[in-house]
Amino acid sequence: MLHSHLTTLNAVSLILGTFKAQGMPSEALLAGSGICAADLGRADARITTHQEMRVCANAVALQQDIGLELGQRMHVSSYGMLGYALLTSATFGDALRLALCYPALLGTLFELSLVQEEERIWFTASDYREDPALAMFNVELCLVSLKVICDDLLGQPLPLLGARFEHDAPAYRAHYAEHFDCPLQFEATANAFAFDRRWLDQPLPLADAVTHQAMAERCRKQNTEFTGRQAWLGRIRQLLGSQLHAAPGLDGLALQMNCSARTLRRHLQNLGCSYQELLDELRFERAKQLLGEDALPIHRIAEQLGFSETASFRHAFVRWSGVAPSQFRP
Repeated sequence: MLHSHLTTLNAVSLILGTFKAQGMPSEALLAGSGICAADLGRADARITTHQEMRVCANAVALQQDIGLELGQRMHVSSYGMLGYALLTSATFGDALRLALCYPALLGTLFELSLVQEEERIWFTASDYREDPALAMFNVELCLVSLKVICDDLLGQPLPLLGARFEHDAPAYRAHYAEHFDCPLQFEATANAFAFDRRWLDQPLPLADAVTHQAMAERCRKQNTEFTGRQAWLGRIRQLLGSQLHAAPGLDGLALQMNCSARTLRRHLQNLGCSYQELLDELRFERAKQLLGEDALPIHRIAEQLGFSETASFRHAFVRWSGVAPSQFRP
């Protein structure tokens, strides 16, 4: 779902920093994302996962195994207040359970869980719903970064008992051993790594009850802000998505949201998109669904999406996807 989640600029900044060392200009990596240099200078800036994934796609096109490298660079301090709340937790288990409470602050695209299997705990990343073409990249980034967080919390490497990946072994499989010093399994039923359950009771070297309480409260407030914005964006998507055949326009949508057009425009800008961009994305999602079903003729699909002429729909679809609607059909 495009624009369905908000996140921080942590991963984008890391990507830019990684490629800057290779002499790659940031413009090439930010192309098509709608993120500008001014955004990078704002500590409180929020972007959508769609914007983040555009930058990631640009990075993967330049270096296929970049997910592993980026994950290795994402230390616990990269997560701001949440990172310090984790570091000051009493035990390793307390820190992991706190992290699971705030997936929005982690910026993860997965449902994270701790699954016990006899004496092993599997730190599992599941329910990925973003771009399938970036699934392997995101799994690599997620699991390697989680392992780095674990090491940082403990102040020493967490010994792993195994690692599983749902995808096939890539051509650069040998690089996995640099990040997962344990038996590896590909084409598995889950994405996860395992460690001895006794580590959950391990006291953390930087534990501090007073600091932890203060940071945990700030995390709670920040998470409320994140989820509130996501709920607001979800309401906009729901309203606009139900009216694609006769889009209400910015003024009409603002009226339905009980706010002024100016306020709606400002909120959308803060979310990294505009009314037209959101409308285009919803139309594109619906168009792909209808074309995949192969039941309606293209001129009927154009009508359902609010296009007055079939030619206008064809031009728009080519702009969105790079191919004509007839070529997209199975």
